[in-house]
This record gives sequence, C-alpha cells and structure tokens, in this order.
Amino acid sequence: MLKPLLILLSILLLSACGSLPSEPDIKASNQLERQLMAFHQEWRGTPYRLGGMSKRGVDCSGFVSLAYRELLGQAIPRTTSEQLNSGAKVSKDRLKAGDLVFFKTGWTTRHVGIYLSDSKFLHASTSQGVMISTLENSYWKRKYWLSRRL
Repeated sequence: MLKPLLILLSILLLSACGSLPSEPDIKASNQLERQLMAFHQEWRGTPYRLGGMSKRGVDCSGFVSLAYRELLGQAIPRTTSEQLNSGAKVSKDRLKAGDLVFFKTGWTTRHVGIYLSDSKFLHASTSQGVMISTLENSYWKRKYWLSRRL
C-alpha cells in the first residue's frame, strides 16, 4: 500500500514542477523594468546627439548600448545596424522588459529603444532626447519594424 502511494506522490510532484512558470524569470523581468525606470530618471531629457555617448548628448543606439552595459554589465554593439543582428527575433505580442524595439523612421534610417511594459519603451528621441514613448502612438505604430531579445 505504501509503494503505490509513493509512486502517485512522485508523479504529482514531477508533473507540478514541469507545468509551473519559473518564478525567477518573473522577478528578473520586474527588477529589470525598475532598473530601466531608474536609468530613465537619471538620463531623462538628455539631448539627442548623433554619435553621442554621454549626458551632454546621446543617440538612440548609444543610449541602448550604455543602458545594457550599466544595468546588465553586457556589452552590445554600438550601432543600430549591428544591434539589429544581435539576439533573437521576438514578436511584438511577446515583448518583455529589456527587449530591443526597432523602427524604420526613414528610407534608410533606423531607430531603437528598450521595451519596458504595457507598450511603453525607453529611447533617445531626436526631438525630445531621452524619454518614454508608447508603441500605441500613431507615429511609432506606423514605424514599428521588429524586436529582438538579447
């Protein structure tokens, strides 16, 4: 009688482990979002400057590169075109905090930001500097191209 009970208990425990989402991933995502928001507060309003990598001025890909280096200790490529080839493609409906969102803003011009949550992303805008925007904005909705997870 004891042996069948142990087998049943083992099966239940093993099946439960395989079906539950990983708790650390959820916490890491929320923690990263909090870190990104704090990074935004530190850089908010920093003007856009092509090729810039400081608080005197920063461009979109430089800002993304700095954020990854400072928050995650991860060196990623400096330019948007190189960042486009990093990580794995992820669909818009599966975005998580830290994913890169790319836009086609002109014939050959590309723009990149870092996804936060709830359709919001952090980026260095050419007109307003470092800021948070929403993918639901008509401009960004039209210009959205693809996303990548590093």
